[in-house]
Amino acid sequence: MTQLQDEPFAPEVISSDLIHNGWVWDVRSDRIRYGDGEIVREYVAHTGAVAIVALDEDDRVLLIQQYRHPIRHRDWELPAGLLDVPGEDPLCAARRELAEETDITAENWEHLVSSWTTPGGNDEMIHVFLATGISAAEVAHAREAEEADIRVEWVPLAEAADAVLAGRMHNGILSIGVLAAERRLRLQRHDKG
Repeated sequence: MTQLQDEPFAPEVISSDLIHNGWVWDVRSDRIRYGDGEIVREYVAHTGAVAIVALDEDDRVLLIQQYRHPIRHRDWELPAGLLDVPGEDPLCAARRELAEETDITAENWEHLVSSWTTPGGNDEMIHVFLATGISAAEVAHAREAEEADIRVEWVPLAEAADAVLAGRMHNGILSIGVLAAERRLRLQRHDKG
């Protein structure tokens, strides 16, 4: 069986122009040599991000719901955040974001999966971590803007996976994280059983 794997490919970039310098991310326009010609691609240059599948001892996943303006919804998500601290390791960022968004800490951390969120439109790579050994953080964090009214729910992992597959929750990072965590736990239990 062939091992499937993404392959790096770096065509010559003839020019790369900053179209928009944003507060969080930028928009670039690159002209590249491709095949026998040239193509132009515009994309969001993103800092990258982390997300956390926090599981308690009852296999419940911590979900948050907050308003997201581009989609005009309060969607269900995993706790997550940007890699916006220069040089910060993704695991350190995940620990920080879990505490900042939910006032929760975790004793055990493992990398679950990494994914490009929208490779045709941005270069964002998100690193999803599985966090267990959950406890309350020592300090509660102040929240503002969209984070001020975050709703936090502990949901059985199987129910969250069912909601993803039934099309009731659409957040891509949540979908990847929940389904990957459910599979990881199933395989771990199979190996022990």
